[in-house]
Parts: sequence; structure tokens; C-alpha cells
Amino acid sequence: MRVGSDSAAESGFDTEVAVVGGGPVGTLVARELALLGVDVTILEKLPESDGVSKASTLHARTAQTLDRRGLLEAVQPGRYAAARGTHGPVRFHFASIFELDLSRVLDEGPAIVGSPQAFAQEVFAADAVRLGARLRRDAELVGLDEYDDQVRLRLRSVSGAEQTLTARWVVGADGARSAVRRLSGIRFLGDGPTVAALMGEVRLLDPAGAPGGWQRTPRGWTLLWVNPHGASRVCTYDYRGPHQDRHSPVTLDELRGEVERIAGRPVPMDSPDWIARFSDASLQAEQYRRGRILLAGDAAHVHFPAGGQGVNLGLQDAVNLGWKLAAEIRGRAPDGLLDTYHSERQPVAAAVLHNVKAQVALMDPDPRTDALRELFTALMRFDEVNAYLSTMITGVGVVYPVGGRADDPLAGRMVPSLPLKTAEGTTTLAELLHDARPLLLDLSGDTTLRTVAGPWADRVAVVAATPVSGIWDTDAVLVRPDGYAVWSGRGDHRDAESLRTALTRWLGPAGW
Repeated sequence: MRVGSDSAAESGFDTEVAVVGGGPVGTLVARELALLGVDVTILEKLPESDGVSKASTLHARTAQTLDRRGLLEAVQPGRYAAARGTHGPVRFHFASIFELDLSRVLDEGPAIVGSPQAFAQEVFAADAVRLGARLRRDAELVGLDEYDDQVRLRLRSVSGAEQTLTARWVVGADGARSAVRRLSGIRFLGDGPTVAALMGEVRLLDPAGAPGGWQRTPRGWTLLWVNPHGASRVCTYDYRGPHQDRHSPVTLDELRGEVERIAGRPVPMDSPDWIARFSDASLQAEQYRRGRILLAGDAAHVHFPAGGQGVNLGLQDAVNLGWKLAAEIRGRAPDGLLDTYHSERQPVAAAVLHNVKAQVALMDPDPRTDALRELFTALMRFDEVNAYLSTMITGVGVVYPVGGRADDPLAGRMVPSLPLKTAEGTTTLAELLHDARPLLLDLSGDTTLRTVAGPWADRVAVVAATPVSGIWDTDAVLVRPDGYAVWSGRGDHRDAESLRTALTRWLGPAGW
């Protein structure tokens, strides 16, 4: 059965890219590819969305990234629109120690955005479909064969019926138990579980008397986000060891009993919407790319959900990958471009796994950890420590090794989105990146640089602008579709040759 577009079928494939997994990461990858004209099919094994949102926190770098696609306001349900700037302290925690002020490390946008995972993935999926992608449900991946020019996927429905789909590329965004990763033979390496955790949404029968918030006892942790009018989120952390059977179903009695054991008193509850197990396993794919198969999100990295960093890692994976894979498919990728997806994103995830393991250690409920937590609390009040940890949690410290001059202050960093005046009117850098096209921003009226970029006119947007406000530490900057600079020039360093080198490195040879 052919399920792809006419153009893909004419090339002998059902689809150019099969994205396995219809969660927020998979749907955002598909949306990025569809935006750039790639034929893409999302394959989701669930017949319909289960509406479960285990994650709901988007941190600053993710908010900035989504803003560069015009998606920031869209991912927030109802009336909760993201503030455009930071206003006052933004309290957050490291290892449940609420001494961080995230606002201190931000120069753009909100520090935290509340966006339930199930809502965000519906937004991304709808926009991907609007742009031409296909979303196919009830399609579980059960077989995967890679050839020189294609990947053949075997899919199974809940009824047991099987079909085959061919794709030029496959992106596995199918979670921690990724079938793509397993079937492709990519190893998942790291540390196994030591903590047994439960999470669910239930009705609390005595919400006023429930131990709300984060509660640490010598027996473990309870985390209760109490909703007196509906379902409340309930979590437990048991440090005595991992689950005996990680895959066994969780009952209400088990969750209720764990809360009572840790809290030291009954906490009445009923009517569970869902309950799940998780752990502190810290694992990472050995390769994010193997041939025509790529991994993103939890398929590439998993860790304990400390600080809500996991979904943020995955969404940034998606935007880093999308434009690179699209360039590869269109024959416009310079040598090695697609491999930079692994070389850039793998170290970022490794750093998160490292800080999460530190948080898990600090959260040990054994009273012997009390002195360490007290000392760490005091240290977090020092500005330097607070900034270091806040930069880590928000992701705003991400810098990619993009090459170029050693004295280039912007290279590898996300370019701030400040207001600009162009011939077409007032805009921002984020708005100029909504179409996911590379951008050469000229802030000095230097026609020489625009002449240098001429042979790349079909691959880069050249915009002359004047800053409206804010401090731009550059006269010109070359920005990748994901918002990161690969070259900037100011004064004597605004040389044509280094710009030409950056254009060739990231966009391919002139006149290609």
C-alpha cells in the first residue's frame, strides 16, 4: 500500500522521512521538515491520543527556540501567553532546593512556560499537517531494514494487520523504549536504575489535608500538586532500590500505599486517570545517527525528571535536526552537516544527564545527606553559583563548536532576538527566522558583505536592518535556521573572507 505523496512515490518511496513517534519531539521534527518542503509521515502506534502529560515545563532556551518559529504563544493552552520579557525573580529548584533565580541569566523571553506535553504535541502535529505532513495512527513499528538508498519499515495495527512503508530516512522519536533504536542496533549506554518512582493523576479525597508540594522524609519523597477541584498530580521517590518489574502495571493501591509509607500517614485518593512507573536510569544512545536512521528526544537520552529538562532537550534536538536533514534531502548539505547533529546535541544531553545524577544524589532521603543539602543551600545563595546552576537548568549556556575565528563573540551562541527596523517595517530577529531559512543580518549598511553573500542568494536571506533598541555587539551576523550564529563581524573583524568561509562551511559551495 502506498501512503506517501505523489512526489515521494515517483522517486520509489512512500515518504521521504518517516518520523516514528507522535509525541512533542516527533511532531516538532515533522513540522520542521514540512516547513522546509520535505515529504514527511508521522507514525504513531496509539490509535488515538491518550491525553497524558508527564511533562509540562518549557525552559528559557526552548521558549527562545520556539519563538524563532512563531510557536511560543501557540503551545500554551487558554489564556496563558508567554511574557515577552522577564519581570522580577523566577524561583526554581536544583535537587528540590528552591534557591535558584532563573531571571538572572536571561536576556530574552520567559524563564518558564507552562505547556502540557499533550497540548504541545497537538499544536505541533496540527501545524505539521497544515504544512503537508501526514499523521498516521495505529501504526506500531515492528520491523526495520536499512538499504543503501532507503529504509523499509514494517508496521502493525492493534488488529494485527501489517503493512510496509518505505522511506529515504527515519527519525526515531519514539521514547525511552524506542523501537527504532532497538531495531537499528544502536546501543543505549549509561547507568541503570537505583530509585523506584511512581507518578499519576488521581482525585484526592482530602485535598486540604494532603501533604502538598515537595516533602522529604527519611523514607523517601512525596510530590503532590494538589487540585481541590479535579485530578491532582502525585509522585513518590523510593531510594531503597529500583522496581522489581519496571514494566508491570501500577495499581491505585500501590500508589496509595507508597504515599502512606513515605508520608507516615494515610492520604486518601481514588479515581486514577493514569499511573506510571519511572526510575533514575541515566542512558544515552551511542550514536544519534546510523546511516539513514536518526534518534531524537527520549529515544536518544533518558534521565530522572529533575527540573523538567528532558522534553526541553528533545524539542531542541528537533530544531537542530530538522534543517540539517532537509538540506541533506535536497542535496544542499555540505559534507558532514548532518553529522553535526550528533556532535552538537550529544554533549548537551550528556551534560544534562550529569547534572541530573548530581540532583538525584542530593535528594537522597537518608539523614546523612542533611548536612550536604544544607551546605548546598548556602552555596546556591552566592550569585556565581546561582548563575551557574540557572544557566544549566534553562539551557541558555548552550554553545556549539561551529568553527570560525577564535575571537568571534557570537559564534556558536544563540543570537538574541531584539527589535529591528527594516525596509519592510519593524520586526525582530526571531520573526526573521520563522521560515527556517539561514539569515545574514547586516546592521551597518556594508554592501561588501551583501556582495559576498550573493552566490548563496538561493540559500540565505540577506536583510539590512537598524537596531531599534538593545545592544548588538556586532555589525553583521550569519545565523543558522535554529537561531545560532556561525559568524559575526564588527569593525576590523568584519572581513569578507571569514564570511565566505562560514557560508561555504554551513551552506555548501558558492553557486552550488
